[in-house]
Amino acid sequence: MEPKQIKEGYLVKKGTVLNSWKVVWVVLSEDGVEFFKRKTDDASKGMIPLKGAVLTSPCQDFSKRTFVFKLRTAKNQDHYFQASHLEERESWVKDIKRVITCLQGDRKFTRKSTRRSIRLPDTINLSELYILMRDQEDGVKELKLEKEKRVYNHCFTGGTVVDWLISKDKARNRHEALMLATGLLTEGFLQPAGDMSKEAVEGGAESAVLDDPDALYYFADSGFFCEGYSSDEDVILKEEFRGNIIKQGCLLKQGHRRKNWNVRKFILRDDPAYIHYYDPTKVDENPLGSIHLRGSVITAVEFVPEAKRYDVEGNLFEIITSDDTHYFLQATTPEERKEWIKAIHTVSKTGK
Repeated sequence: MEPKQIKEGYLVKKGTVLNSWKVVWVVLSEDGVEFFKRKTDDASKGMIPLKGAVLTSPCQDFSKRTFVFKLRTAKNQDHYFQASHLEERESWVKDIKRVITCLQGDRKFTRKSTRRSIRLPDTINLSELYILMRDQEDGVKELKLEKEKRVYNHCFTGGTVVDWLISKDKARNRHEALMLATGLLTEGFLQPAGDMSKEAVEGGAESAVLDDPDALYYFADSGFFCEGYSSDEDVILKEEFRGNIIKQGCLLKQGHRRKNWNVRKFILRDDPAYIHYYDPTKVDENPLGSIHLRGSVITAVEFVPEAKRYDVEGNLFEIITSDDTHYFLQATTPEERKEWIKAIHTVSKTGK
């Protein structure tokens, strides 16, 4: 009997020979993780057995890459995967850990909540705490701060985090708050911004979060970006990134010139109404391109004109901008396509 498929989707994987990072289609089953060059391929590029495997998340072996997790097999072979955002990584990690646990006890896979392996009191739930911190009205306020001739957008200081944790009765004193903040950073909910906070993380101190007005941090799924002192033209360009992130993830996109298809990471922002797309394998924070969504039309389509080799089928949708530029995208499932169309449609009507 074939192993039951549990989860599938795009992830970025580090090569075991050339050490390059490439997008792969990943399928999690009851006994292992299989990865393919393309979603439509019948033959896989490799199979990672999960019996006796150990999963590490977050994996901090690569300081410039976020949302990485590591699988070490029973034969001590390491495999590194990178998700496009925090929620995606947590979803994969949760299901893979459950598969490993089931294999150890010869049980069938069933989904249920599991607590993170971090040494904090049982009353602390980091996921719930993170949601509270992200609350627009009552959470930690994201600011635009200037440090050493750089402008940091959507960030906050370590002291701000400590003050918030104490004010909300999540910690009794500043030392306890720093330990809790360090747990959030270790689990990938918070990220360091700027030299001081990055040096603290790399230095291996007891508290990786500094209670200092010059130590800056940001939420892992925020719209954070850093800029130097720039011209008026650059400021106008940066306006594209100032909106709140509404949705993000990987989609297949058709190129405009060669008409070939590539997996891109998309980030949808609400005001101004832009969707930016990135090469998910690169560390560079600059997008490959952007689509201004104000006045756009978004529809589901069944086929793509002028499609070339490795044509895609199913879950397709099209964005037609106000200047009549056409973009063709493919989601991984009908549900995902529906979610993207709804989110982009809403932003196109409400954003400027």
